[in-house]
Amino acid sequence: MIKLTKNSFYREEETKKALCEFIMNAKQLSLGAQCAEFEEKFAKWQKRAYCVFFNSGSSANLALIQALINQGKIKVGDKAAFSAITWPTNIMPFIQLGIKPVPVDIELETLNISLKKVQEAYDREPFSLLFITNLLGFCDNIDEIAKFCKEKNILFLEDNCEALGSEYKGVKLGNYSHASTFSTFVGHHMSTIEGGMVCTDDKELARELRMVRSHGWDRHLPTEDQIMLRKKYHVPSFYDKYTFYDLAYNIRPTEIQGFLGIYQLAYLDEIVRKREKNYTCLSALYEKNPDFQKIKVLTGKNSNFAFPIVCSNKAIQQKYIDICNKEGIEVRPIVGGSMTEQPFYKKYVPGSYSLPNAKQVNDLGFYFANNAEMTDKEIEFIIKKLS
Repeated sequence: MIKLTKNSFYREEETKKALCEFIMNAKQLSLGAQCAEFEEKFAKWQKRAYCVFFNSGSSANLALIQALINQGKIKVGDKAAFSAITWPTNIMPFIQLGIKPVPVDIELETLNISLKKVQEAYDREPFSLLFITNLLGFCDNIDEIAKFCKEKNILFLEDNCEALGSEYKGVKLGNYSHASTFSTFVGHHMSTIEGGMVCTDDKELARELRMVRSHGWDRHLPTEDQIMLRKKYHVPSFYDKYTFYDLAYNIRPTEIQGFLGIYQLAYLDEIVRKREKNYTCLSALYEKNPDFQKIKVLTGKNSNFAFPIVCSNKAIQQKYIDICNKEGIEVRPIVGGSMTEQPFYKKYVPGSYSLPNAKQVNDLGFYFANNAEMTDKEIEFIIKKLS
């Protein structure tokens, strides 16, 4: 079986041995120095000023929306646009926190939203926030989307969980927006088993995220921020560790995740190179087989998450899914499919939208593995069976 994910970690045996040694010698396993070191190192790798680490990528999404509400940058009743093809916990925080979701259709040739699709959605229903997904490591004309958002005073966010290391016009995806979210779930580019981050250049947002992560208190803030808050709210020293400043959760990572993040980060550039090389080889399928919609790659560096196939009708899709099942090639729907087709969305969000491209990807798409531990033999086998 050519599985979507082979192991829990890249270089798994070595990583597990190092993890066991760390746990046996660690004096603290709750949030502490390892997480702080990982945040600093990941921010440097991503080329952003701040990184805040969470227990999952979904928690990172929730914390980001809550932090923006706490800051007054968005409010209950506002409209937030999102990429129709994405993961449900990108949209659920909007519903949970009283923000109205507005879906944006994708382009079939890139699987991502374009400026044109954003403008069409805005003309139909103006919104104050846009949360796009850089799906499977790809993007469309994200620089033009960012420019449009700036002109219209739209708060721009990126879900970069599947595009770790991809670059567009020399800029890492995740760096075009006010803030971006990442995932280090076991099936993603790098693994901390569970985990996620928010990256931003906004110091005040980073401070708010650290409080949202931990009950709303200030324990994990820099000393100068603690002094500022305690002075502002006249907090006596006896109560300073048990004062809660705003709406928050307990969505902290552990030192185990922090250690794994540091350890796996050392291999991240290697992982990105291998995924890019794999995709280049696998993309021969688009030329060999006219049954498959060809994907237009705009990224200069393509840290592809998984290899997508979009078919023209159900019979063709089923034919290739059957081949994959027979030949031991694990396949699944493309990410979470179109969110407007999901039961939770229909239950909580009234109205309907015409999203023909997202529906085609939802109904006629699937993907198979591209991971850093795939062999040349496995890639050749997939190309042979699907050509």
